[in-house]
This record gives sequence, C-alpha cells and structure tokens, in this order.
Amino acid sequence: MPASREAVQAVLKSVADPVAGGDIMSSGVVRALNVDEAGAVRFVMEIPPSQSAAYTKIKDQAESALKATEGVSAVSIVLTGHTEKAPPELKMRKAEPQGPQRIPGVNHILAIASGKGGVGKSTVSSNIACALAQQGRRVGLLDADVYGPSQPRMLGVSGRPASPDGKTILPLRNHGVTMMSIGLMTNEDQAVVWRGPMLMGALQQMMMQVQWGALDVLIVDLPPGTGDVQMTLSQKAHVDGAIVVSTPQDVALLDARKGIDMFKQLNVPILGMIENMSTHICSNCGHEEHVFGHGGVAAEAEKLGVPLLAEVPLDLQIRLASDGGAPIVVSQPDSAQAQAFHAIASALVAQGVA
Repeated sequence: MPASREAVQAVLKSVADPVAGGDIMSSGVVRALNVDEAGAVRFVMEIPPSQSAAYTKIKDQAESALKATEGVSAVSIVLTGHTEKAPPELKMRKAEPQGPQRIPGVNHILAIASGKGGVGKSTVSSNIACALAQQGRRVGLLDADVYGPSQPRMLGVSGRPASPDGKTILPLRNHGVTMMSIGLMTNEDQAVVWRGPMLMGALQQMMMQVQWGALDVLIVDLPPGTGDVQMTLSQKAHVDGAIVVSTPQDVALLDARKGIDMFKQLNVPILGMIENMSTHICSNCGHEEHVFGHGGVAAEAEKLGVPLLAEVPLDLQIRLASDGGAPIVVSQPDSAQAQAFHAIASALVAQGVA
C-alpha cells in the first residue's frame, strides 16, 4: 500500500535540522511536498546557499529515511541554493562564470513566448510541436509555465513521470511529441505556490534531469511576461531562438514589444512573430470579422525586421481540439486551420532551427 502524506510528514519530522533548529518540517525547509498515488515522494528543500554543505548531509538523511519507509516507491529531493563543492585544486582559483549549456542529445531549443497571457501561446506551442513531429522531426515539448501548466491537457497526456533512480525523470509521449510538465507532478486543481528560487530549481531540473533522448528540437512553452523563467532558460540553456505570439490589438502588442526587448537583452535571436486569433469566419454565414483587429502583428514584425510566421485564425475547432487532447494538426491535419501551423513548422525547418 502506498505511503500516505501523513506518514511521509512523520518521517520528515524525525530528521533533525541542526542549522535552523528542530526538524526539517517545523523549520520550514521542506516545501512543495507531493506524495502521489504510487508512493513517489517529491519536495524541495529551500535553504540559504551558504549552508549547502550542511543541508546536503541532511538531504541524504531524509532520502535514506524515506527510502526505508514502507510504501515509498521513489524519492526526489531538490536543494535550492545548492552549489557543487569545488575540487581541491580549484579552491584558490576565481570561479569562471558558466554560460548557457547545451542539453545532451538536443540539437536545438526554441522558446515560444508572449508578453501577456491569454493570447493562445500554449495552443500555438502544442500545434507547432505536433506539426514538426508530422514532418519527421524528433520533437520535445517542455511546459515551462509552472504556475499555469496546460500542455498535459492539450496533448492528452496523463499519469506521473517515472524516476528509476530518484534523480532522472522519464518524460511522457503522445502524438509523436516527448513532453514534460510540472502539471504531470501535481493534481489538476492543485496550485503551485513557489518563490523564485524554487521555480528556477524546478525549471533546471526539468531541463537537465529529464531523459529527453535524441531530439532535433526542444520547444519550450514559456509563461507570459519577462520574469524568472525566461531569464533562467536564457542563462542556463543555449536557446537557438524565440517566437513571440500576440493577438493583433494594441494592448497585446505593447506587452509583446517588452518580450522582444527582453530576448534582445538576453542575446536570444527572434525567429519571428505569430498573429494568433487573427480573423474569425462565421460558421453559419461565412462572414469574416476581425474581433481583435487585424494586421497589428504584421506591422510590428515589419518594423522590427523579423518574419511574420503566420496569421492563425480565431476558430472554434482549434479550441475544441486542444481541450480534447488532440491539437488541430492531429485531429484535422488537412483542415485550413491546421495549415497555418504546418506553415510555421516548415518555416522553422527551412531556417535550420528544427
């Protein structure tokens, strides 16, 4: 029988915290504790970076105690603020700043971003990923929108990722796309209440500790805005380029410009812009109307000197397909709506970034 959350908490209360005093539960070190139905235990230990050596030993004690607990199938503990101890011969040297790294086996990383929420960025991400897979590319999709993960629903993926050794995470796969999301590790209605350091630690873990395998391209579905996740991705991983999604109206374009400026500051090339919800055609009478305006993204792309990759319509079938777990390029691959995403995928392949 899998261990209960209460049983896991009792074990953690038996692990002393000599740094803060008491045990690691009462001292507040343990955060985001999750015990799934299979008995896998995951949590973050939020610590001062200066105490990483002491808490590494405490982490090992907690891991050993949990693994010895009946009903615990796996244990995954992340230390925020943890730094690797330098080899003795490097102690007297000045630390070299570590720049963006390649993810093993991943040829290209593409970030899909938006300045504001609600512009359909995640829908665009899942459809581009599936379109590239249909064109024979080996595709991964990282749902980096930790506070609002939606890719498990859009790709029709359920279940928990396995961890054979408590450190490496095995991603899930559907529609030819290998996918990882924090939404696979939490209940659908469970909020992720994390501070910035915990968020960055989780993102790095999903990038570097997931067995992505050999991929032509890893698409990263970013949260809206210009915050911690965008900075962490650009500073820790070698991002080949970013695509900015916006709706045509001025309010969305104001924020899209900020997103573009952020990537310029982070030295990430802008591969192009996408105008989502560009036009709506009535399914009854065929009348075309521009609910959010039209052409604003095209004008902005021209002004910035970047390609306009596509104008994606506002269409009921796109929404229904995403809610149903099979993006429009999968459920209706020959439809006019799907062709916009196929055009984007072809453009990315032509640019040599997918």
